[in-house]
Amino acid sequence: MKTENEPAGKTHFGYQTIDKNDKEKMVASVFHSVAAKYDIMNDLMSFGVHRLWKRFTIDASAVRPGNKVLDLAGGTGDLTRKFSEIVGPTGQVVLADINDSMIKVGREKLRNKGYVGNIEYVQANAEALPFADNTFDLVTIAFGLRNVTNKDNALASIFRVLKPGGRLLVLEFSKPQQEWLNKAYDFYSFNILPSMGQAIANDKESYQYLSESIRMHPDQDTLKSMMENVGFEQVGYHNLTGGIVALHKGFKF
Repeated sequence: MKTENEPAGKTHFGYQTIDKNDKEKMVASVFHSVAAKYDIMNDLMSFGVHRLWKRFTIDASAVRPGNKVLDLAGGTGDLTRKFSEIVGPTGQVVLADINDSMIKVGREKLRNKGYVGNIEYVQANAEALPFADNTFDLVTIAFGLRNVTNKDNALASIFRVLKPGGRLLVLEFSKPQQEWLNKAYDFYSFNILPSMGQAIANDKESYQYLSESIRMHPDQDTLKSMMENVGFEQVGYHNLTGGIVALHKGFKF
């Protein structure tokens, strides 16, 4: 399980060590490739459980009518859709993603379902968010932080754009808490998931990377410390599905 201690100028792309300047375009290539099949693969890969993880995140958000929400790495808009309903016409949801293919899929899906009034779409890098200080009541990033080149920079950027009293929710794959589950999850991730990606999306390599990126992501306590180091307070996490996924929450005061 990775920490942020990497050689100068280097970072990880799955299990590969690469130049930091190359990661953004390599991750972009993965998500350009998987965008069209992203939703169906999420359902297949998680057996639909990702919907419960996202529902838990929404319930934990304490979002209210009139709030301004940033759904960072918002992809195809699952969280954006629900937040749009909750904040209502007096609120706003910004779906931001670094990948324009993912934004296009999300925008088309949401507009086809009639979500047009209070949603804005922005292509943005999490490490340098193009928003003013103290803008959002809530920032969420679901299954996106592990793909960011410098997670510390991204967390600091999120902290900056949150209003005082605002909160961050990070929903991300993490470390299973039982050894038997860890072994079973490894077997599934590296023996079944890439083959599923080949069969459904004709892209084994991208899903191999996604499996590797999960293993290289900081574990629960490491991510908690990283959030605290950039200024978040009352940071805690809740393990879901035995720690396969964890929801971290922190506040800006």
